[in-house]
Amino acid sequence: MYILFIPDSMSITPKLFLDYGGDCPMKKITFLLCVALSAFVCLSACGTTKPAPVESSQVSSNPTPMVEGPMPVTPQEIEIHNNKIDESSIDLIQFRGADGDAKYATIKTSLGEIKAVLYAKEAPRAVENFIALAEKGYYNNTKFYEVLPNVRAAAGDPQGTGEGGESSFGSRFADEYSLNLWHFNGALAMDNRGLRDTNDSKFYIIQNTMISDELLQEMMAGGFPEKVINRYVKYGGIPNYDFKDTVFGQVVEGMDVVEKIANSPRSEENVPTEDILIESVVIS
Repeated sequence: MYILFIPDSMSITPKLFLDYGGDCPMKKITFLLCVALSAFVCLSACGTTKPAPVESSQVSSNPTPMVEGPMPVTPQEIEIHNNKIDESSIDLIQFRGADGDAKYATIKTSLGEIKAVLYAKEAPRAVENFIALAEKGYYNNTKFYEVLPNVRAAAGDPQGTGEGGESSFGSRFADEYSLNLWHFNGALAMDNRGLRDTNDSKFYIIQNTMISDELLQEMMAGGFPEKVINRYVKYGGIPNYDFKDTVFGQVVEGMDVVEKIANSPRSEENVPTEDILIESVVIS
């Protein structure tokens, strides 16, 4: 058994998501997710569950389906809204072969190499920023500043504290949300530290292979799309982060390295007790 720990600064509450919601194009599903997951600060993952029904293979060619209309404010409105989501428009691209022109990032760390595919169509600004910083050596010899077993490993801050960093654009940039990208195990995402539209250089990689029965029931009751639930059951992940941070890539090689990093000895502040370095990030 393990306990899934979400630190206070990253915990999901209705108020936090409403603050995030604002004029965000994903604000309807954002409110849904906050209601469904706000109670989950500690989750038991000992009870795995049987897979949900097989998902449909019919998907839309639209690379970034978005949800339109006013934000629902009552449980009844939330349920009605999510029953209207067309699941055939959701193309879960994270666990299949990448497009021929896709870019890859090889993150060379002191504990091994991690290779991730980057999704420029779904998160163009995040990918452009990451590539530009990598190509100028910005990430070279920076530390992983936070490790949370069965949650994530975070890096990308030259200060090594999680409070520094800058974007390639000269200023912080907005979040990008797509129904095609979710915080499944191995997802590469921007770390905005709980503040909407404040992305810079920081990022993290999800490391969690199990979804508890309790969380599964909350996802189902909250109206998560069935095919998304299927993937969480099969691969694991942290649905608490969905539509809070920008997912822009997926690990395709080196998840054993991610697991080693996330499970490294750490302080009470979740800082590795011994430095774990990104030696370089190579784009191909």
